[in-house]
Amino acid sequence: MSTTEFSNLTRRSFSGTALGLTATGILGAIVGTARADQPSGPKQNAVPLTASETVEAGDLKVAYSALGPQDGSPVILLHGWPYDINSFAEVAPILAGRGHRVIVPFLRGYGGTTFLSKETKRNGQQSALAVDAIKLMDALKIDRATIAGFDWGARTADIVAALWPERCKALVSVSGYLIGSQAAGKVPLPPSAELQWWYQYYFATERGREGYAKYTNDFAKLIWKLASPQWKFDDATFDQSATAFANPDHVEIVAHNYRWRLGLASGEKRFDKYEAKLATGPEISVPTITMEGDANGAPHPDPKAYAGKFNGKYEHRLISGGIGHNLPQEAPAAFAQAVIDVDAWS
Repeated sequence: MSTTEFSNLTRRSFSGTALGLTATGILGAIVGTARADQPSGPKQNAVPLTASETVEAGDLKVAYSALGPQDGSPVILLHGWPYDINSFAEVAPILAGRGHRVIVPFLRGYGGTTFLSKETKRNGQQSALAVDAIKLMDALKIDRATIAGFDWGARTADIVAALWPERCKALVSVSGYLIGSQAAGKVPLPPSAELQWWYQYYFATERGREGYAKYTNDFAKLIWKLASPQWKFDDATFDQSATAFANPDHVEIVAHNYRWRLGLASGEKRFDKYEAKLATGPEISVPTITMEGDANGAPHPDPKAYAGKFNGKYEHRLISGGIGHNLPQEAPAAFAQAVIDVDAWS
């Protein structure tokens, strides 16, 4: 059973801007009260989402799942690596049931999302994924949406909120403020913290890229276990998501993403203007709820380090009960409630 604790973190209470990855992944102390309306964890073998819709958007033909009324308040749910749209298999129906128009796309390099041209660089840099989200909204004629995500999806949502606040009604971001830069990625961390990023350095080598290509599913399952050490997912749950990794561009996108972070791979000049803004660590003004699981085994910043980055209405929620990195799938009721709550703020 998962419970939610509300933090008293505000922009005024912490003005620090350093992201400060903790070596052990232990969060700072959070004070609050448990929510009685967050009773359930994930169901094994939840009904999978089907990406039966496609639309041409920017560089991509995006495959996505659409739920809820067409005229409902839009919500876009963004998954991370190595996960897929089924991280939201329980969240999306909850939101649709509350009258939201819910869009859950496969990111570039996942599932049925494909590039329109073989000439387009298979680019995994942060701003490329954010532009994908904007182009998807344009293609679907969505002017503003509440955007929510985790891992790569949270970073993408953060960037949209920071660079295009007029397009982001509200934000839910697991692990908070994840906007980075190549310059920041080059700064050495203490050895124990570097150890948590072992896969980033693995991908930096050609051996690593080849190894990921050869053992994609084994690699992804290992990450699931390390990132969510208390999540007892079964093989059927993993296999349901692993089909998304068979995308022909998946390995190249993943390798480029982590190489770009370390400055070992170049991005594209068309995104330079966005990266220059992101490198300044822009504040986010839209209403925001950040979230963290109490058993997140993946590298993540302490919420005290990023509270000052949110200068609009803001709340942090710590989800207890052994909840790991894949928070939407491990604690779907809590995640859905955060989306419902923050959407109502604006």
